[in-house]
Amino acid sequence: MDRSFHAQNRARLYEMMKLNSLLVIFSGEEIRKTNDEYYPFFADRNFFYLTGLEGKNFILMAAKDTAGKCDERIYILPPDLMAERWTGRRIKPDEAENLSGIADVRFVDGFEKDFHFLASNGQYESVYLDMYKVSLKDIDRPAHHMKRLIQNEYPYLHIENANPMIRRLRTIKLPCEIEATRTAVRITGEGILAMMKASRPGMYEYQYKAEFDHVLGQYGPQMAGFPPIISAGKNNFCIHYYDYTGRAEDGDMVLNDVGAIYDGHINDVSRGWPVNGRFTDRQKLLYECALATSDYMFSIIRPGMKMKDVDATIRQYNAERMVDVGVMKTVDEVGKYMWHGGAHHIGYDVHDVIETPEIIAPNMMFCVDVGIYHEEWGIGFRLEDNCLVTEQGCENLSAGIPRTIYDIESVMKKR
Repeated sequence: MDRSFHAQNRARLYEMMKLNSLLVIFSGEEIRKTNDEYYPFFADRNFFYLTGLEGKNFILMAAKDTAGKCDERIYILPPDLMAERWTGRRIKPDEAENLSGIADVRFVDGFEKDFHFLASNGQYESVYLDMYKVSLKDIDRPAHHMKRLIQNEYPYLHIENANPMIRRLRTIKLPCEIEATRTAVRITGEGILAMMKASRPGMYEYQYKAEFDHVLGQYGPQMAGFPPIISAGKNNFCIHYYDYTGRAEDGDMVLNDVGAIYDGHINDVSRGWPVNGRFTDRQKLLYECALATSDYMFSIIRPGMKMKDVDATIRQYNAERMVDVGVMKTVDEVGKYMWHGGAHHIGYDVHDVIETPEIIAPNMMFCVDVGIYHEEWGIGFRLEDNCLVTEQGCENLSAGIPRTIYDIESVMKKR
């Protein structure tokens, strides 16, 4: 992404704001892990979407006047030789301008004074904050602290939630975002191939993860877009499994649900394969049901289809296939073998925070995820691919990653 992408995102957001309003978006703060150690910092995705900057404690502020003109500025950390000696070089104002396209770059220690001037001069009536929380139990973020400050010190200002507007912008992907996702998918595919080729009975889950991490490490320091899910045997029946302590035994299937991040964009691909390189009859039976369902979905997804029908059709079609092969007596038993939804959007988050669409439109990107979990047979896996909606239909962005029984077994023969 170059700065024109982020500038375009801001311009579209400013158009949606009310006249005489302010916008304040925070990059986020470090979270302490233990004693003098912090968790690796990961900038707020909406802030990054709007600015292209990933530094901690940064702030974007914009002021929209009566005529609809927006004055924007970015606040970054000031130079601090001692702090930079310990924790690394800080971005300079000219670098922040070059990345974001925002000419007015200031230091964060001046934000409070600047905000007070704008909030108290009588010109502005509203303040937009990103008030998003996944759960009520989540810790408060800077926006929530800012909300309380405004309520206490500037009660005449109306607080507006910017999150729904940014979600709307993030729903439809621009060409540069699609290309970034293609690259992320390619890197992910290399990592999956490395795991397939290394696979052998007796291998531990953390060794599979090491193969994946090694490939991603050749493309930069950001590594995976989310914690990889890599499991074998009975651990496949934990949908979000992160322990990596199990051992893949002969006859087990390896399940992985992984995705690289490239230029801020995250993809999400799942593949399952037999640890020894050869599918058993039962594994083939279930895998062909999932593959047929996935192939069917990529043949019917197109603009105008209802988004809720993607998940419903995956569930219904896969259930019918399992009835056909005798795994189930009726489709009503599907809940015993399908435990999670079949579609979620991807982008700046692996479960992208968008305005959930009622109708599918071109340049939306989401996963087609078919999971089957047969505990009695000890077989659990999912086949997940990334779908780009086109003008006439859709494209499977991850189709090049081995996904048929023949292709998977062929790759593993070359170990």
